[in-house]
Amino acid sequence: MDLNLQGKNALVVASSQGLGKAIAAELVKEGANVMLSGRDADKLLAVKEELERTGPGKAAYHVTDITDAEQIRQLVQAARAAFGSLDIVVNNAGGPPAGNFEQFSDEDWQKAFELNLLSYIRVIREALPDLKEKGGRIVNLASSSIKIPIPGLILSNTFRTGIVGLTKTLAEELAPYNILVNTVAPGRIATDRVAYLDEVKAKKTGQTREQVEEQSRKQIPLGRYGTAEEFAKVVTFLVSDVSSYVTGSSIVIDGGMIKSI
Repeated sequence: MDLNLQGKNALVVASSQGLGKAIAAELVKEGANVMLSGRDADKLLAVKEELERTGPGKAAYHVTDITDAEQIRQLVQAARAAFGSLDIVVNNAGGPPAGNFEQFSDEDWQKAFELNLLSYIRVIREALPDLKEKGGRIVNLASSSIKIPIPGLILSNTFRTGIVGLTKTLAEELAPYNILVNTVAPGRIATDRVAYLDEVKAKKTGQTREQVEEQSRKQIPLGRYGTAEEFAKVVTFLVSDVSSYVTGSSIVIDGGMIKSI
């Protein structure tokens, strides 16, 4: 199946590691050109060099703090300067701190909002002129908490569901321009973020991280954590020409963990 991604230009936000890096790698393998972003220049350079050894697509990077509106504007401009107009935007961000309602101040809530929702809005706003000109794809990464809130993750639970509202609304507003907008929600994918959350739960419950992981695996019908590469392949499908009639959807990639219909 030809995904027709050869020569397409993509911005993958927060792509120096984890899910963002895996998505960028899959796109480069398919021949797309990818602008990487993150806050660590050394990491980004290493990822760029790694990706360009694995596929025909090109990679570039721009150091960006996605809680800063001006830096987001500069990121999108850098993507245009490197490759031309954008065809694909993949929004991603690191998760906010774990904790319960009474632990967080106004400042904590504001930081989580700027990181996990407002950054998505700003990236889309900056990239929209390119996408409106010739159509395109937007994929917003969220969490399985969009289906079932995760205990101890109130900041994430709140703003990840906001991403779904944004996606559904934009899918309708942007459909006349042939822009497809979808949410993808990871379950237990083996990343540093999930390892951190397992460690937090282990300390809270007096268990080892290995015990927490084993309990989690028992809740997953496939019996294991997913890989970042498995997750990235679904995103790659959604941004390709093969996915031409999917918009406004929230796709959970969780090995069957979420039991809701």
